[in-house]
Amino acid sequence: MSDSPVLLKSLRSHFLGGQDAAVHGLPVLSKPVVGNAAPRPIDMNGSYCAGQLYAQEYRLARPRHPYPVLLWHGGGMTGAQWESTPDGRQGWLWRLLQAGYDVFVADAPERGRASWTMFPQIYGSAPIFRSKEEAWHLFRIGPADGYAARRAHPAQQFPLEAFDTFAKQFVPRWLGHEAMALDGYRRLLDLAGPCIVIGHSQGGGYATQLAHEYSGSIRALVAVEPTGTPAAAAASLPPQLLVWADHFGASAAWQRYRAQTDAYWRALRQAGQRADVLDLPAAGIAGNSHFCMLDRNSDRIAELIVDWLARLD
Repeated sequence: MSDSPVLLKSLRSHFLGGQDAAVHGLPVLSKPVVGNAAPRPIDMNGSYCAGQLYAQEYRLARPRHPYPVLLWHGGGMTGAQWESTPDGRQGWLWRLLQAGYDVFVADAPERGRASWTMFPQIYGSAPIFRSKEEAWHLFRIGPADGYAARRAHPAQQFPLEAFDTFAKQFVPRWLGHEAMALDGYRRLLDLAGPCIVIGHSQGGGYATQLAHEYSGSIRALVAVEPTGTPAAAAASLPPQLLVWADHFGASAAWQRYRAQTDAYWRALRQAGQRADVLDLPAAGIAGNSHFCMLDRNSDRIAELIVDWLARLD
């Protein structure tokens, strides 16, 4: 893809959904809150906003397509995964803007600029965190025993020299917050109106679930290696594209995730729905990781997705 400029009409931020929560019974602290300052009282008892979703809205001066694209990130990640690659190339956000689409980039509740709140007073438990070692094999960059030596899977497309930079965008993740996240994404769908959703991993699973509720608003859905797909297909759903990358043989977890999603895609087809599959290795594109939007050939995969969307126009 070219490095052609993009002319924006507007750039807005939205905080959507969430609810009020109250905290009582905490001790009042006395601490300095800035350097070289005297202590002051810190009373954290009171009312809070919790569970909101953040979205950044990019509107083109001259969009070439009627529906905006909503970008939904994966688990333990934020919308930053769409903005640029860890080795400094343009991300899918920019490529979609260049292709003429308005774009909304979401940070799900508890992630990124949506923020999180105190626990266990409001969130019932502590978050989990992702280590570099887990990311190395779970994201199918290399084998489980390959992190220390940075030994990758054959023909790996992920920019290995930028792995440490990639790991800097990992954020805490709370388990059991699916209902909170789905409510935030519902509010985003209400705001955006008719739209296209591209969801990755956990975000892809949320998108496939909400397509059942928003079949009139979601005009097309691209699920990039989704997890948590529904158990059954509805009678009327938007066209959907499933994207699979490479190196599943080395990950039992991903073999299970894929089996669940492939079963759902078969159910979609049996229900008469359009459910296409872009299996990258089967298409002659080898070596991609779980994060194909960050891989060295990310532009090529973006082109394939944009081409699929164009055929729906």
